Amino acid sequence: MRRTRLASEGKALLFTLPAMIPLSLFWFYPLGYVIYLSFTEWDFMSPVKTFVGLDNYRYLFENPEFYQTLRVTLLFCVGSVLPVMAAGLGLALLLSGKRKGGAIYRTLIFSPWVTPTVAVSIVWSWIYEPDVGLANNALHAFGLSGIRWLEDPNWALVSVLLVTVWKSAGWSMIFYLVAIGNVPPDYLEAAELDGASSWDKFRHVTLPLISPTTFFLFVVLTISSLQAYDQINVLTQGGPAGSTRTMLYFYYLSAFDAFQIGEASAVAILLIVGCVALSLLSFGIGRRTVHYS
Repeated sequence: MRRTRLASEGKALLFTLPAMIPLSLFWFYPLGYVIYLSFTEWDFMSPVKTFVGLDNYRYLFENPEFYQTLRVTLLFCVGSVLPVMAAGLGLALLLSGKRKGGAIYRTLIFSPWVTPTVAVSIVWSWIYEPDVGLANNALHAFGLSGIRWLEDPNWALVSVLLVTVWKSAGWSMIFYLVAIGNVPPDYLEAAELDGASSWDKFRHVTLPLISPTTFFLFVVLTISSLQAYDQINVLTQGGPAGSTRTMLYFYYLSAFDAFQIGEASAVAILLIVGCVALSLLSFGIGRRTVHYS
């Protein structure tokens, strides 16, 4: 029996080998190398990598800029994930079912997602232009004073978040449209026969049954928000005064601006640990809150 089991396991490993080779080459090895670099001091050009132990991590945790970056990252995560999910759900509820022109509206709302983030960010940089931009012209039309959208530390992060939510809401909407369409009509009819209002049907029937989609979107959007870079680089370059500098942009500045590869690698490892921790936390919460029909 043991010999048969070992033979079966050997065959299974043999079948997974084609997948493990690229995975090891392009994921495990780079990850291990980055972990090694996080314990060294290297400038990208010197042939010598000086081992410094935990100095890079110690420097980060003693650096006030790192805590500001961590705060901005958390604000960006909360300020993008929840609005994107809420906007996607609201749009899906408006456009679900057979509505006249629904396909056109869904296509228009989804189109920003398939547009490159750099192109979208360039267009929004024109919209945010303080003197002739569309955003301030709209404010002037209502008798309001203009805003230095990308130059004011109080508004810069909000401006980047608006771009992020606008671009991603259509993607979230598509998933919710499918989830809402898969809600069994019998459940809704039974709730209606029991005297449930539209809000009651949504709260007690639709919302629990689409919770797997909500959970999926939360995890994916959270990881995506922690990796946001393009819109920040185009719109604000992490400024003004570090008000839009997230962890990934901090990594970029450390690696390709200051050429502190050890410090940048430490930032990358902390970012990976953060993604893993948030994912595990989400799965733990999901076990108690997600309902699978």
